[in-house]
Amino acid sequence: MPIVAQSTETTDWVSRFADEVIEESERRAPGKPVVVASGLSPSGPIHLGNLREVMTPHLVADEIRRRGYQVRHLISWDDYDRYRKVPKGIAGVSDESHLQHIGKPLTSVPAPQGSSYPNWAEHFKAAMVESLAELGVEFDGISQTAQYTSGVYREQILHAMKHRGDIDAVLAQYRTKPKAGAKKSQKPVDEAELEAAEGSGAAAEDDGSSGAAGYFPYKPYCGNCEKDLTTVTSYVDDTTELSYTCDECGFSETVRLNEFNRGKLVWKVDWPMRWAYEGVVFEPSGVDHSSPGSSFQVGGQIVGIFGGKQPIGPMYAFVGISGMAKMSSSRGGVPTPADALKIMEPQILRWLYARRRPNQSFKIAFDQEIQRLYDEWDKLDGKVADGSALPADVAAHSRAVRTAGGELTRTARPLPYRTLASVADITAGHQDQALRILSELDPENPLGALDEARPRYDKAEAWINTQVPADQRTIVRDEPDAELLKSLDEASQQSLRLLLDGLAEHWSLDGLTHLVYGVPKVQAGFSADATPKELPAEIKTAQRAFFALLYHLLVGRDTGPRLPTLLLAVGQERVRALLGE
Repeated sequence: MPIVAQSTETTDWVSRFADEVIEESERRAPGKPVVVASGLSPSGPIHLGNLREVMTPHLVADEIRRRGYQVRHLISWDDYDRYRKVPKGIAGVSDESHLQHIGKPLTSVPAPQGSSYPNWAEHFKAAMVESLAELGVEFDGISQTAQYTSGVYREQILHAMKHRGDIDAVLAQYRTKPKAGAKKSQKPVDEAELEAAEGSGAAAEDDGSSGAAGYFPYKPYCGNCEKDLTTVTSYVDDTTELSYTCDECGFSETVRLNEFNRGKLVWKVDWPMRWAYEGVVFEPSGVDHSSPGSSFQVGGQIVGIFGGKQPIGPMYAFVGISGMAKMSSSRGGVPTPADALKIMEPQILRWLYARRRPNQSFKIAFDQEIQRLYDEWDKLDGKVADGSALPADVAAHSRAVRTAGGELTRTARPLPYRTLASVADITAGHQDQALRILSELDPENPLGALDEARPRYDKAEAWINTQVPADQRTIVRDEPDAELLKSLDEASQQSLRLLLDGLAEHWSLDGLTHLVYGVPKVQAGFSADATPKELPAEIKTAQRAFFALLYHLLVGRDTGPRLPTLLLAVGQERVRALLGE
């Protein structure tokens, strides 16, 4: 019996699903490990939308582990699916090099040129496996190529062929009647929901071959060209003899299905077969899987033919990127978990998936919003530490920073991300300069080594170097802008004098923040400590004008990094020179 730890995290969606999954697992398979599942197709870069397919069951599985139960999180790699099309924008891939492989299993397609991996599927799986390790995701990977080609599913395939009439009857309920005179499409479509997602949602799913010989839920790969552009022409139940022809190369053969391992069940049959075979209790599905007639809905009926039950499975909404449309994994250029982990710590990425219910869509920002996101995270971190956070926020935070196996590696001195980004921007890779600036942020508790600010500093530096356009990078002036300094009126000159007079005394992040915001207040006859409620609206206008003047004198633009950070980065001596002292 498991040692059940009473969780204090009882108000979040993860705990509620964990309760339901434990109860259902005990009902279906008492005393056995709880089985949750995800499915990923390495048809191209596995992107941040696909990550929700993994993170949703991972978070539930991890909560169940925290309570002392045994759990298996299966990730089925759909690497025996057909290669549907040549993705755009992937280095080492072109129509000329890869069009000839359309229709073959993904594991039979060459990897992009220059890759160290043996085939297409392994190339794209590798990056995801590395990212999942960094995210603390524990899973059992299952290659569908290995399962099918080794004969693991042979009995299930024979069972499906024997009961093809029952399967066909289920599928017939959802088929759209063809228009008069329309030709039957022979195009096999695996990863059907991805096709639907890329278009208007009207793309057809391949649910097997129907013709003069009847319906067949099995598709062989051609013994000559390796493609699945095949048509089953006959099947004998008693002998399991199956005949097929290849519409691509004209090859035909007759095989015994009870010893033949070069083919697979069509997707709408394959998925429920696996539910039954693995005993899956929990598996989420995307909105494109959940519409009437789609795989998850139809699978709920077909799974019974294999003696299984449909998993509990919430519909999960899409994940977007700021400024980008809904993502498709077959297209190049869409951000992957590896891309996100270059610019944010694993805890932050986990938090984004943990804090939103599966049916809530959200976006992951690669632009300036990442700074606001980190500010929000740091604020939550503080509230959790002092006990003022709400229970649901505490739960999401806990799921972000640790798993049942322990804490994720974290930054020893989590300085503000926007500050680190500004320092990385200004110092342009000079680590000794970065350390000098960062050590001056808090003179009473100086940073002893840059490693104390890692990995967060490295993430912020990567964001600056990969996501910020060159024309938005900060370049400090080499010489004072003599013409601008000469043209300043008396009030502007006074504001600079007030700033320069206070530099030495206020040379820290907090001190400079107080100083630069206080100069316009003092000029207007108020105390530098006056709060916004005590000040007229004109002060904000004066502050903006003062900030713009400083930016022009320091970096030649209207805006830039936060001024306190910029001043620290430039250094007192250089600031004084550029401001005309």
